[in-house]
Amino acid sequence: MSDNLGVPGQARVQKRRLPSPIWLIPVVTVLVAAWLTWDTLSKRGPVITVTFQSAEGLVAGQSQIKYKDVNMGVVQSIDLSPDLTHVILTARMNREADRLLTERALFWVVKPRLFAGNISGLETVLSGSYVALLPSAEPAPAARHFTGLENPPVLQSTAEGHTFLLKAALLGSINLGSPVFYRGLDVGEVLGWDIGDMADSVTIHAFVRAPFDKYVHEESHFWNASGLSVKLGAEGVQVQVESLRALILGGIAFDTPPAALRTPVVQTEQAVFPLYADQQAAEAAGFKRRVQGVAYFSGAIDGISRGSPVTLRGIRIGEVTSVHLEYDPKTDTIRVPVQFEVQPERIGDIAAVAGRGALENIRRLVARGMRAQLQSVNLLTGQKAMVFEDVANAPPAEVTIEDGLIVVPTAPDQFAGIISSVNTLVAKLTNMPFQQIGDNLNSTLAGLNTIANGQAMRETITSLQAALASARDVLSTINTGAGPAIKRLPDIAAGLQDTLNRANRMLLSVDSGYGDNSKFYRNLDRLLVQLNDTAQSFRVLSDILARHPEALVRGRTDTGETR
Repeated sequence: MSDNLGVPGQARVQKRRLPSPIWLIPVVTVLVAAWLTWDTLSKRGPVITVTFQSAEGLVAGQSQIKYKDVNMGVVQSIDLSPDLTHVILTARMNREADRLLTERALFWVVKPRLFAGNISGLETVLSGSYVALLPSAEPAPAARHFTGLENPPVLQSTAEGHTFLLKAALLGSINLGSPVFYRGLDVGEVLGWDIGDMADSVTIHAFVRAPFDKYVHEESHFWNASGLSVKLGAEGVQVQVESLRALILGGIAFDTPPAALRTPVVQTEQAVFPLYADQQAAEAAGFKRRVQGVAYFSGAIDGISRGSPVTLRGIRIGEVTSVHLEYDPKTDTIRVPVQFEVQPERIGDIAAVAGRGALENIRRLVARGMRAQLQSVNLLTGQKAMVFEDVANAPPAEVTIEDGLIVVPTAPDQFAGIISSVNTLVAKLTNMPFQQIGDNLNSTLAGLNTIANGQAMRETITSLQAALASARDVLSTINTGAGPAIKRLPDIAAGLQDTLNRANRMLLSVDSGYGDNSKFYRNLDRLLVQLNDTAQSFRVLSDILARHPEALVRGRTDTGETR
């Protein structure tokens, strides 16, 4: 065996060792990295730039670009323009977005808020602002540089239905995605609004889905159903709200009056309707006949404004359309013309007298005492209404036409009349000379006090008391010798004594001080009455003795004579 090993030219075969399995890790890593690189590059789209006035809410590396809530790219950097007038966003788009990036594509910033018509979209509050993309439905050349919109554009709905244009004086709380209601059902949404003619009005694009769009007739009424409505009435506080979405996002509602159901259904796209401020205004729009008038008031009219109700017998028949101040050259004063609009069709069977004309009908009512007044309808808020009331004993008035408006005579409201009467009474009380009256009264009382406490009065009372004592002795003698004819004299003497006692008490009351003047007057009045009775008694006694002097000896015998 050893010999064979030593033979030259004989090959020796040996087994090679296999590579270590540890080399598989870097190989797999390289393959995965290559695959990820290829996948990333294959999905990578173009780089675009979008200019905005500001980058509020956007963060480089985080903010996304979305179309229908699908991620189409990420904002890579945010830089200021060279002239420092705007910002430039650089975004890396996905490959799927390449065919959407045409010259007519629109970009705008969606800020974190309750948006897009439902409350479930709260993720925008957590994720922050993003850039929305709206591609063009029409073919256009590709583009990589865009100018973003500061306001959202009018969206287009792909569902079946019709879009209606609503003309409104104010946009109010209507938002993009605000719901559209029909009898409480959510049947559409707001797609946006036009800003080109905002000098006159705002045009809102409202989309109504099928089959609810067939309930929109030519005389249907749309109104703003945003927020909540609070009314104070005889039934208490009434709160009405279409839905929680309408409370937060705003909303629009529509309905068709029964008389308008016979009108054709709107089939054309983007038919124009007015948007009324509330349901009450929309219902009033169903009345075709309207009478314009004006009433002039000279006093304060706080509580009256545009939209305040006009009532007849407590029922609304119209509303105030304008309130302002103007100079009246005829009287050289400032007056307040309150222009109003009345819908005669609110009065049942009014067609029977419509042939006479509105002017003649109002003249007849004014001839019967009807006048325009301002009355409070809510003491809590101070709101007033212009009412047509029959005023008792109203002076004659004439109904005229001024600048095409029927001038209705006015009368002061009841509250103003009460205030005027109170002011007149207060003025009269203010002009009364209370100081002079008090001084005169003090002088009079001082004079009476001087007379009552004077020496002459005291001497008179003393002399009267002595005379009465002598008269009592004489009457006692007469009673003893005269008999039954003079039995009334002791009663007279007793009355005189009682009078003296009252006089003494009166003097003591007067002496107690000036403050008892009222008691002095009462005692003095009683004294005068007693003195009058005493004098009358003496006259009766003198008359009896003059006709029957023998009564002093024998007493009165003619008991049948009238006393």
